[in-house]
This record gives sequence, C-alpha cells and structure tokens, in this order.
Amino acid sequence: MPPAPAPPLGIIMLDTAFVRPPGDVGHAASWPVPVLFETVPGATARRIVGGQDCDLADAFVQAGERLRARGAVGVITSCGFLAARQRSLAARMPLPLATSSLMQLPLIDRCLARGKRAGVVTYDAASLTPAHFVAVGADPATPVVGLPADGALRGLIERQAAYDGDAIARDVLEAAGHLMARGDIGAVLMECTNLPPFSKAVADRFEVPVFDIITLGRWFHTGLVQTQY
Repeated sequence: MPPAPAPPLGIIMLDTAFVRPPGDVGHAASWPVPVLFETVPGATARRIVGGQDCDLADAFVQAGERLRARGAVGVITSCGFLAARQRSLAARMPLPLATSSLMQLPLIDRCLARGKRAGVVTYDAASLTPAHFVAVGADPATPVVGLPADGALRGLIERQAAYDGDAIARDVLEAAGHLMARGDIGAVLMECTNLPPFSKAVADRFEVPVFDIITLGRWFHTGLVQTQY
C-alpha cells in the first residue's frame, strides 16, 4: 500500500489577484509537499508593505484557524514584510508560524566564510526597516537592495500590469548585481515571496547560494512532519 501523503503546510495569502507562476509562493506546484491556502480579506500588498495592517491581526489568526481545521500542520505567509508581526502573530496562531524568508538570515550568516554576509533583494527597500530584521533576530544592518518602483513586479502587483517574467528577471538580476558589487556578499536572500521563480537565475549568474520563502517552507515542514526511519 502506498504511503499516506504528508500533512499539508498552510499558507496565508494576501488579498491579491495576479499571475503566480511555478516558484511563486501561491502556486501549489512550487512545493514538494501538499499545501493549503487561505486568504485574508483586505490584506493588500501595499497595506502590509507599508505597515498599515495592525487591524488585520484577528483576520490572520482566523485564517490560521481555518488552515488548522483543514489539516495543516504549520503556517507560512505570502509576504516577507510580515516579519514585523512574527512575534505577535505567532503568540496567537493555533499552529507554528513562520512569517518571512528573513527568518533565515541569522542561520545563513553563520554558515558563510569570514568576511562574508547575506544580502537581501526586497520588493520595496524604502519600506523594509531595521525593525523588520530585529523582529526575526536578524542583523538590522543587513545589506538591502530593492526592486525599482517603476519595475515589472511592482507594476504587476500594484498597477495591474501584465505579467512579464523576462522583465522581472532583469530587475531581479540587476538588484542582485548591486548587492554583489559590494564584495562581501556570500549569499542572497529573496524577501519577496514572488521572487523564487528567479532564484536559480541569481544563483547561476553570481555563483552564490540563494534562499527564499520556498527554502524556508521546505525546512519548516521537515521539522513539522518527521520521517520514519
């Protein structure tokens, strides 16, 4: 008899509607494990990125409760800026919660050679504050480069532009290139959960490890669902 499928990972989604290719947090084929999705009404990308989401805490917890009822064993989210809410939401969530790929930064930094550190490619550098890093135990001085405000990804999410994967890839590679030009970057971390489709391109171009929400979710799920040896 074939083994039973693994219990699913729950994903709390923002209230958005745009193309999500494989690799994106919101595409089920991105994941090697079963996933379940629940949306928080009113949680637009700009509200979360801008930190205007304090009144949505109850709705996030309710989404976690719905995921637990559907069989999820843990929860991640679809926006790295929710790092700022990691402690407050985890304290109320009915399941273990990992809000943001930024949570990986302390571990990544400790894995790199002396003189090297991780750098972050983010959706919006102006909105990613030291408080986001402190909230997940990361160095607030972590180098950050943002995608352009008039670029393809922000156009897709905030201005209903058509999906243009080639243009997004160019913007991501340019941002990663600015990070690598520092000379001390030993790994790149994608803050934005829409960027994992481009992680391999960054890894191939700059020959560094690349981490994102998918690497976080895979690690998280392996601890939640242990292997029988």
